[in-house]
Amino acid sequence: MFDQFKQHLPDIDPGETEEWIEALDSVVKNSGNGRAQFLLYKVLKRARMLNVGLPETVSSRPVNTFSPEQEPWFPGDESMERRIRRLIRWNAAVMVTRANTRNPGLGGHISTYASSASLYEVGFNHFFKGKDAPGGVGDAVYFQGHGAPGIYARAFLEGRLSEEQLDHFRMESGGEGLSSYPHPRLMPEFWEYPTVSMGLGPMNAIYHARFLRYLQNRGLADTSQSRVWCFVGDGESDEPEALGALSLAAREGLNNLVFVVNCNLQRLDGPVRGNGQIVQELEARFRGAGWNVIKVLTGREWDDLLARDVDGLLVRRMEETLDGDWQRYATEGGAAIREEFFGSDPRLREIVAHLSDADIERLRMGGHDYRKLYSAYWFATQEST
Repeated sequence: MFDQFKQHLPDIDPGETEEWIEALDSVVKNSGNGRAQFLLYKVLKRARMLNVGLPETVSSRPVNTFSPEQEPWFPGDESMERRIRRLIRWNAAVMVTRANTRNPGLGGHISTYASSASLYEVGFNHFFKGKDAPGGVGDAVYFQGHGAPGIYARAFLEGRLSEEQLDHFRMESGGEGLSSYPHPRLMPEFWEYPTVSMGLGPMNAIYHARFLRYLQNRGLADTSQSRVWCFVGDGESDEPEALGALSLAAREGLNNLVFVVNCNLQRLDGPVRGNGQIVQELEARFRGAGWNVIKVLTGREWDDLLARDVDGLLVRRMEETLDGDWQRYATEGGAAIREEFFGSDPRLREIVAHLSDADIERLRMGGHDYRKLYSAYWFATQEST
């Protein structure tokens, strides 16, 4: 804990203090602000490792939390798993489209699962544990409510749902329909936990993880290997219930709980934070409540560009880019992105000079890079109390 009283103690070695200040001044003068920021981040990181006792920063720079060198070995077949994702994503979109073609105005959500398919698939293929796991409890997964079409599409691919059932999405009156959202009362053989209305899932997930810890601590059930996963939308985070119990999870030390926040920057009626940065905002709220936060913002195609960014210009450009601009870049071609994002400084242009416009257009966001997501999940599950 940071001891504020120590700030008011007399300086027992003014000479040493002055040396540190002069060293920082020299770095800024000779190497620039970017190098000074880098060194200070390194010093602060080392200080926390040594338990020096410093105030926790509630937001970090808008880059991935882990470096490429820290990423674990990926055990899967990326090509095969990409093929599976594409089939599921396609079936999810077609299911909603067919339902609305036959019944105009029926509704349904396409973009939620389209933006989070990789988030779910890396969990299904590598991390989620079923009821046959040790202890017979397994993991609990709270699916983001608007992503239900993708979960139905996956079940269809597995043979658990029929084409006829998919054709009755949101049409339950005949007894063969699929509920709009995760609903264990309407589909007791399929869904375990309700997650709509928005915000219901996150709060229930926290208390679920706490109850699993209660069972373990009192010897009532072996839940030591069980984990609660909760998938949340960035727009959903504005619901009072969504983040209302964050401090409880930190206070109870619930390292058996993982929130996966899909920041696709879009809500039903517009941008989540068109003139802001929702990722940075949510990081501050979670870290301020005592959570460990792992960010996956850029795909592997950015790794080389960030390595070339010796002056910190690229990271600074990311820091000043608003979510509304990121959304616009996602719809533009490589030439426009080169001009509008990288064109503000000749040194930024030089960083991408070796890339074609097509290469720039293929610069992925982290939420669509399967290996980056695997690394994030791996780090999240390595946390100990």
